[in-house]
Amino acid sequence: MRRRSGVIQRENPSSLASGAAPAQDASLVASKSLVDRLGERLRRAAATEADLRTLDEYRSSFDEAYRSVITTIREKLHKRPSGRPRKTTDSIVAKLKRETIRLSQMQDIAGCRLIVADVREQDRLVDDLKRLFPEHTVIDRRRHPSHGYRAVHVIAEVQGKPVEIQVRTRLQDLWAQLCEVRSDEIDKDLKYGGGPTEERRDLDTLSQLVYHVEIGKLKHSRLKTAGRELLMLFTKR
Repeated sequence: MRRRSGVIQRENPSSLASGAAPAQDASLVASKSLVDRLGERLRRAAATEADLRTLDEYRSSFDEAYRSVITTIREKLHKRPSGRPRKTTDSIVAKLKRETIRLSQMQDIAGCRLIVADVREQDRLVDDLKRLFPEHTVIDRRRHPSHGYRAVHVIAEVQGKPVEIQVRTRLQDLWAQLCEVRSDEIDKDLKYGGGPTEERRDLDTLSQLVYHVEIGKLKHSRLKTAGRELLMLFTKR
């Protein structure tokens, strides 16, 4: 997960959603301590070619769990999540350098995303995912966003691997897309609370607007419409 603030709830029953025992990846014999030492070398830019091959094996060890999550969501919830089975090497290294997290603690190496209409539907879907994946962690960033980013993340533990499921409303997703575009165009640090002051202020203001529209603080329909139009305007800028 890129952003770490939010309300976190954990549930750890004895069985997995699939009913299967955690699988051991035959191609990756590294223990957590070895994985973390690899992460430290990546953080210090001291990784060798062999380290990069080991990292690729570690990344690929999430593939089966990722496919299981995608298939389960499609078959049980009849939804089609977008996603990626492996976080890129560059993204992993950047996160290690940006944060104090250990490589074995990363929960977003594999992940997918679901977009819903509003917070009511978001709450329903999160409840469905919690039932579908009994071993999970929920990170709710709606009331307490991370650098403006609002969403609910359900981290499903499947076959011994965490798979991040991002659940966003349309407005939350629109803000996240805008932040991504601005970061690519202007300054990568915008995604992490930095960047030029004016752009940072605009993103934070729009994030607050999203929140107020979604919780009903802007109760008049014209204000809600104006809020959505303003967000759309900034997205097209």
